[in-house]
Amino acid sequence: MAEEAAEVSPLPTTHTASESKPTAEPQQEPAPQPQVSEPSLPEPAINGDIQHVNVAENNSTLHTLPSKLLDDEGQSVSKPDVEQALKSEPDPQEVERTKKRQSILTRTLWTFIMIGVFVALLLMGHVYMIMLAMLCQTIVYREVTALFSLKSHASESGEVENKGKKDPWSKTLNWYFFAVTNYFLYGESIIYYFKHVIFSDGQLLPFATNHRIISFTLYTIGFVGFVMSLRRGFLKQQFGLFCWVHMSLLLIVVSGHFIVNNILEGMIWFWVPASLVICNDIFAYVWGMSVGRTPLIKLSPKKTVEGFVGAFWSTLLFSVFWGSYFMRFNYMICPVHDLGVSAWSNVQCTPNPVFVWKVWQIWSPMAAFLSRLLGKSVTVIPYAPYQLHLLVFAVFASLVAPFGGFFASGFKRAFNIKDFGHSIPGHGGMTDRMDCQFLMGVFTYVYYSSLIREHHVSVGSILQMIVSGLTVNEQLELMKDLRKYMQGQGITIV
Repeated sequence: MAEEAAEVSPLPTTHTASESKPTAEPQQEPAPQPQVSEPSLPEPAINGDIQHVNVAENNSTLHTLPSKLLDDEGQSVSKPDVEQALKSEPDPQEVERTKKRQSILTRTLWTFIMIGVFVALLLMGHVYMIMLAMLCQTIVYREVTALFSLKSHASESGEVENKGKKDPWSKTLNWYFFAVTNYFLYGESIIYYFKHVIFSDGQLLPFATNHRIISFTLYTIGFVGFVMSLRRGFLKQQFGLFCWVHMSLLLIVVSGHFIVNNILEGMIWFWVPASLVICNDIFAYVWGMSVGRTPLIKLSPKKTVEGFVGAFWSTLLFSVFWGSYFMRFNYMICPVHDLGVSAWSNVQCTPNPVFVWKVWQIWSPMAAFLSRLLGKSVTVIPYAPYQLHLLVFAVFASLVAPFGGFFASGFKRAFNIKDFGHSIPGHGGMTDRMDCQFLMGVFTYVYYSSLIREHHVSVGSILQMIVSGLTVNEQLELMKDLRKYMQGQGITIV
């Protein structure tokens, strides 16, 4: 009976010391382990073969992962399937390279589109280039002012109900000050460059003689409107926006005004400096991608010292050939007197002395050396003073203008944004492309007006003095004396 009980019972029979030992020891079955919930397996690290993982936290023994795993739906997944699935996932480096190639392609395509539009407007005439400059400054102003989010803080006035709202007059006043500033600046340019038209037209005369008082009155209206729009809960933001707008007007609209003046002084004073900035940017990119290793500035991690130096020498060489080619055309070097002209018009003017060719007498020993080297007599070198000015423009475009881009990069980092906008595919916003151009345009105007421009009396300036400085009787007396003088010179006046 004891043997039958031992066969039935799954547990081993316990013997006391007083019991005799059976002749045949019963076969004992191992006691079953208590059932516990299977712990979740940590994700195995697969690198060719499946590694051993620990099944339970309190078990230090490593167990081999089964050849089959279960997916989220409880279906059996074999080891080869897991490896194949992992191998079929896209390589992050390959995805990054694909995105980079696509970005370069888009950027290159739109670069050529912009250059094509730029050249087409250049050939169409000065008025189209002025419209382009005004369009660019308008887009830049919109992108920069949009960075300032005018939102109230309840902590300022305790008015919780205003939180998250916006001042309804903020955008209106932004564009009002923009319009007034453009009216003043471009009105000054029109009066200066077209005196012979403005002061000879009776309908435009009040506009010319009272332009500044009209501009100041318009600004005063905007200032009063701003003060009247102040509201509790928005005061810090409103005054912050007021300062922000005036800073934008100074850096953007005033710079754009100087660029338009460069166009009116002669297309070459706009076209060549702008081309040098574009050239420097392209050469810096090419040199940086080719041999760039050393970071240049932390604000722009992609800029390298090698690209900066390589672009400097490349732009210096490019400037002489590029500027020397365009100085041959009257359309490029003549100041504007008629906004209706184009590249196909017969433009005539007395060129500025910087465009007149001269000769430089070579030092005698050097002339002898060059003559022997070249096999012909070389005693003089022809040059134009404009070529020397081109070197100055190239140096500024290479060494100083890029800091306009660095300034914009710091600006974007301050607001934690990648680009100012998305108006140009592959390039970001208009501000991302015009940051260096504004600085270059201001320098060109200051340099030209200080060192190159000829200051002489013109018909427009004389007419301005007569209209604004003489009474009607004095003007009639001047006409009578001028007629008598002309007749004395044998000139008949009808």
